[in-house]
Amino acid sequence: MNQSVNRLNELSANDAYAEFLKCCGSTKWAQEMTAARPFATEQELFTTADDISSSLEDEDWLEAFRAHPKIGERKAATAQSHQEQKWSAQEQSGVSEASAGTISQLAERNREYEDRFGFIFIVCASGKSPDQMLAILNSRIDNDPRTELRIASEEQIKITRLRLEKLLNP
Repeated sequence: MNQSVNRLNELSANDAYAEFLKCCGSTKWAQEMTAARPFATEQELFTTADDISSSLEDEDWLEAFRAHPKIGERKAATAQSHQEQKWSAQEQSGVSEASAGTISQLAERNREYEDRFGFIFIVCASGKSPDQMLAILNSRIDNDPRTELRIASEEQIKITRLRLEKLLNP
């Protein structure tokens, strides 16, 4: 068995919950992941994470979204652990290279997006340039709310997977 999976299995319920919550800000998701232990393999952990994600309700997704800072910002709507802040900064590292104009456009479109949908723009930012993120935001801003919530939740699943990988391989 992978040592990292074994470490997760051996954590107290409170500590495991805290670790899972770093990966996805939905308390329901973190509780169900904690209860699903022990995991025999990394693949079982990832499959369980996907299965639990598929059972989340709209409010669970919105709670998860609030655990992220807006693209180009450092602070989320809810408190983040030091590890979550570090992961968010890594995931959005491309924004630091953006021109002032792109940063300004991202900020403005983020506000428009949040006003339209009631939640922040969620995108798996890892490996994406600021211009790519702006283009994705622009392509999604005219979606209907139901479609956009589904797309944002799919992006959250990608982020969760990356963070689970980071949790297993620090």
